[in-house]
Amino acid sequence: MTQLTREQARPSLPRVPALAVFEYHLIGYRRTWRAGVFSSFLLPTLAVLGFGVGVGAYIDRGVGGVSYLEWIVGGLLASTALQVAVGESTWPVFGNLQWTKIYFAQRSAPLRVNDIVAGHLAFVLFRVLTSIVAFLLVTGVLGALRSPWAVLALPVAALLTLAVAAPGFAYAAVVDTDSWLAMLSRFAVIPMTLFAGVFFPVESLPLVLRWVAYATPLWHAVDLCRAAVLGVAPQWSVAGHLCYLAVWAAAGWLLARRAFARKLVV
Repeated sequence: MTQLTREQARPSLPRVPALAVFEYHLIGYRRTWRAGVFSSFLLPTLAVLGFGVGVGAYIDRGVGGVSYLEWIVGGLLASTALQVAVGESTWPVFGNLQWTKIYFAQRSAPLRVNDIVAGHLAFVLFRVLTSIVAFLLVTGVLGALRSPWAVLALPVAALLTLAVAAPGFAYAAVVDTDSWLAMLSRFAVIPMTLFAGVFFPVESLPLVLRWVAYATPLWHAVDLCRAAVLGVAPQWSVAGHLCYLAVWAAAGWLLARRAFARKLVV
């Protein structure tokens, strides 16, 4: 048997190396998907029943000419995508860098920083989309979807995921303790969820807070998802919403690449 050269012995990568990283995260998810499926169906059910039916019972005239249950579904859908995206792009990223060192092992293999970031982002996108599909199924069974255009909430949720998860990757890569991750949830995610139009129209806020809500990526996704679920036009232009979310995603991607490149020095 002839001796293999170094190039021949080197492990070969898939044509798209990021898919190998995505596959790694999928293999790990196979051990925990049952709990994820349970929460994906339970949480939207409780949210819709608690807010849409429970709180909605005290709102006789509804909002914008529709019942509160139908009005709130779009906001809950977008906020669910936000929370899943943040959860999957902070603690797991921090753990892979600080505790398990998975990213360092991947970087030692013939994988680039771009491959590592893109592959993990693809998995976060997968997690969010499966959760949103479950959300749409639950709300559809409960009769809270007014329009078949509700399926357009899926690409909106995907873009919101990239707009949130990419900056989340960068943030988790630069902080030095997990306490900063809890602070992100406390001072960014929760206020964003409360004041970005999920539970009440942002027009009821003071002007300054209203523009703060407009500056968040969640409000743009809420407006698009609500329009899709109700089958109406959004308050702002569709192109404007999509471009704003795309800017967040692109800026987050650049920041994440830079932060990972500094950390993963092999």
